[in-house]
Amino acid sequence: MLLTRKPSDANLASSSSPSSMVSSLVRGLDGAARRPIATLDRRSFLRRSGLGVGAGIAATQLTLVRKARAADAPKAAEGAAASKIQVKRTVCGHCSVGCAVDAVVENGVWMRQEPVFDSPINLGAHCAKGAALREHGRGEYRLKYPMKLVDGKYQRISWDVALDEISKKMLEIRQQSGPDALFVVGSSKHNNEQAYLLRKWVSLWGTNNCDHQARICHSTTVAGVANTWGYGAMTNSYNDMQNSKAAMYIGSNAAEAHPVSMLHMLHAKEKGCKMIVVDPRFTRTAAKADEYVRIRSGTDIPFLFGVMWHIFQNGWEDKKYINDRVYGMDKVREDILAKWSPEKVEEVCGVDGATTLKVATILSQNRPSTIVWCMGQTQHTIGNAIVRASCLLQLALGNIGVSGGGANIFRGHDNVQGATDVGPNPDSLPGYYGLADGSWKHFAKVWGVDFDWIKKQYAPGMMNKPGMTVSRWIDGVLEKNELIDQDSNLRALFFWGHAPNSQTRGLEMKKAMDALDLLVVVDPFPSATAAMAAMPGKADEQNPKRAVYLLPATTQFETSGSCTASNRSIQWREQVIEPLWESRNDHMIMYQLAQKLGFEKELVKNIKMVPGRGGMAEPSPEDILREINKSVWTIGYTGQSPERLQAHMRNMNVFNATTLRAQGGIDKATGYKLDGDFFGLPWPCYGTPALKHPGTPNLYDTSKHVMEGGGNFRANFGVEREGKNLLAEDGSHSKGSDITTGYPEIDSVMLKKLGWWEELTPEEQKAAEGKNWKTDLSGGIIRVSMQNHGVHPFGNAKARAVVWNFPDPIPQHREPLFSNRPDMVAKYPTHDDRKAFWRLPTLFKSVQGKNADISTKFPLIMTSGRLVEYEGGGEETRSNRYLAELQQDMFVELNPAVANDRGIRNGEQVWVSTPTGARIRVKALVTERVDRQTVFLPFHFSGKWQGVDLAPYYPDGAVPIVRGEAINTATTYGYDSVTMMQETKTTLCQIERANA
Repeated sequence: MLLTRKPSDANLASSSSPSSMVSSLVRGLDGAARRPIATLDRRSFLRRSGLGVGAGIAATQLTLVRKARAADAPKAAEGAAASKIQVKRTVCGHCSVGCAVDAVVENGVWMRQEPVFDSPINLGAHCAKGAALREHGRGEYRLKYPMKLVDGKYQRISWDVALDEISKKMLEIRQQSGPDALFVVGSSKHNNEQAYLLRKWVSLWGTNNCDHQARICHSTTVAGVANTWGYGAMTNSYNDMQNSKAAMYIGSNAAEAHPVSMLHMLHAKEKGCKMIVVDPRFTRTAAKADEYVRIRSGTDIPFLFGVMWHIFQNGWEDKKYINDRVYGMDKVREDILAKWSPEKVEEVCGVDGATTLKVATILSQNRPSTIVWCMGQTQHTIGNAIVRASCLLQLALGNIGVSGGGANIFRGHDNVQGATDVGPNPDSLPGYYGLADGSWKHFAKVWGVDFDWIKKQYAPGMMNKPGMTVSRWIDGVLEKNELIDQDSNLRALFFWGHAPNSQTRGLEMKKAMDALDLLVVVDPFPSATAAMAAMPGKADEQNPKRAVYLLPATTQFETSGSCTASNRSIQWREQVIEPLWESRNDHMIMYQLAQKLGFEKELVKNIKMVPGRGGMAEPSPEDILREINKSVWTIGYTGQSPERLQAHMRNMNVFNATTLRAQGGIDKATGYKLDGDFFGLPWPCYGTPALKHPGTPNLYDTSKHVMEGGGNFRANFGVEREGKNLLAEDGSHSKGSDITTGYPEIDSVMLKKLGWWEELTPEEQKAAEGKNWKTDLSGGIIRVSMQNHGVHPFGNAKARAVVWNFPDPIPQHREPLFSNRPDMVAKYPTHDDRKAFWRLPTLFKSVQGKNADISTKFPLIMTSGRLVEYEGGGEETRSNRYLAELQQDMFVELNPAVANDRGIRNGEQVWVSTPTGARIRVKALVTERVDRQTVFLPFHFSGKWQGVDLAPYYPDGAVPIVRGEAINTATTYGYDSVTMMQETKTTLCQIERANA
């Protein structure tokens, strides 16, 4: 079936079953003739789809282009104008795997696409979302024009009117309440350049109240991992998993969330890799496992420490590795052996001692072994501790810094890694530079803006104070002002490429939206924000002065720029098509708002302006990346110039699909020699581009020279603690290092003491005087340390098994705030309440105490996750006609016993209610994938609200094809004790059959 026109919203609203939905989609084709489909034999189909073997795979990736040109030849011969056909190389805009796509554009129209068979990451494969990518080039359900909410309906306005009114309202709020009355939710779908520019934009406005999706997907990972060994990112790569002898997926359903990543795991399995999956639910990933372990949601620490109990009991830990490279493992060992015997583990998480022993045996006897986790671990009130427990397991086995080992942390959105690295974080500047005067002065120099001018933009005392988080903006609006650690409550909010239904506490979010004075949505799709904002609220929640605007942004296929895959490889997207409808790209919108707000000169002082849509000026993405290259030394975003990245994209064929390393190769366009580079120059790629550092495929790998991508643990936590050495032991160092013991980070003073100062040029000496490797804008300290002496500029230290600056220095199991085990709450209580944490009071024990017996009314553990067909908040993918066919209903998975006890049959409508008072109406999927205490709901749906279809509240023409209840309408309160990560994986609910 080929769908060519928009289906009728009325038909969709009345459909409930998959068969009726398909029928309605067909009926909704409003009379237009459907395109005939050419007949394909099996060989032709396999060749075109890339599914075949032999001749099918050997065929060039541009067969469709050649056929198109051949078809055009007769027209040209007859005197007709020949079509202009171009191939634009881009990257899929969904998950973080980074699948490359060749888009075939004919006369400016995106006509066809093919996966890039030469890509070392996706190897010519796509999932359903990637295969449907071309729909982005049609824009049928897009937000087409700027719009304003007037009397409950969205009306079209001009860009000039929208920008004038929004900026006037912002300045009015600033004058009345200060710059911190604004909160900006950025996007993990922005490219690196846009993410960086948005953090700069917010800084020049004068607030740290900015955040993005990473807060609610992997902030606990970033904090936990960075505080263990230095950098908060995936240590190895998807490709390197082919070298693993065992792999444990815990809290990761990669087969649905990161489908193409499974290619590399399947290759590993062919080589004998043992695969373990640990999850409360039997997932599609579990179906591929050699060993599946079901745990109670939220009990990852007892399970992991139960495995480590056996490792320590049997002496399977890597003792030399621990001695040389790990601080505090002796205390961890003591804690685990005292608390997590097999009997205790089974009591808490339901896994018996024989199973934990079997897992420990597999991991210990099949090294290197790797561990994979995702949001199943992170989205908990103890997410930071769960993440660190996984780190401890890998440190105990000596698996960090080795090929085939590592902590392979799969991120969600296409550029959530890059947006975290250089984008709008409330507690750091780009590159995780902390909010201190030294960091501000570093960026002021890079930006060419006076430090004191920036300081005056901020309210007194707020420049170095972390802002609120996206998970808590609701409370920034609704909380009593005397309890908030800033002068004003939030009054203005930007949703800049972010889905509100991905956040918890939907009922309270609606109240907060109604209380705002200004709400601006910048997005290619209106998102659930538009419908929630237009939906009537209670009379006492409405704000007659509230102004709501929708601004149409382009997708990443209508601009160019770089994006960072989960493995830290950076790829450059070419612009595929011109902006559709009246959309403008995000960096143009940032600049145009800055013009109205009075800081456009500061925003782009050292960035070239180029002609954009309609001849309007926009900042050059290449130039923004060059500014990133000049400033983000901390994590090595300095060596990936636009030219190097673009050369990698043109020459994917030269990179090895397992090691990611180029085997020879010269870029014809520039003459650049690719030999030795790792694909995408995975960060850290140190020094200036001229240094030609190859990138770092596996972090902390001492078996390689630092100029070959090697490294060691970062010296970030001091030299000594409680009389014990925090630096690496003698003999533990990167290959070829002139310093063969542990050492602190390199600065100008140390360079002089080592006698290396004279190796800097006079210009470098001038720039480096009084600086360290992170603030030396010349890159000279890095060059001399790495190139001349094989020394890592960030030092050489031990990983921390004990993180003394966290609430639980050794990870401790703590029951969720809403638990179905009151006996466990008594034994493993949560944290104490905190008064001023990320500017807001945060509740722990008071919430848990009030709900100690809540499981009598709400006995089922409610957890959430992904589907292969949709991504994120889902507005984009549920508006894609090809994906809409595949999954048409929001549903809840429940065990047959649970369904039978409630008189529920498969496919019936049910109500899911939670302690918040919310009730959402969804379909029942009766399955043994979940056990008797657990139910599962996907989190991609929105457009329905407690049984009510919100289609009337969307802008005309922008109603998603598929709508459903958002699970987060019903999720409960709960936040991580370090990062404000929201609790989505473990709350409670009740289910009842809905009346017909």
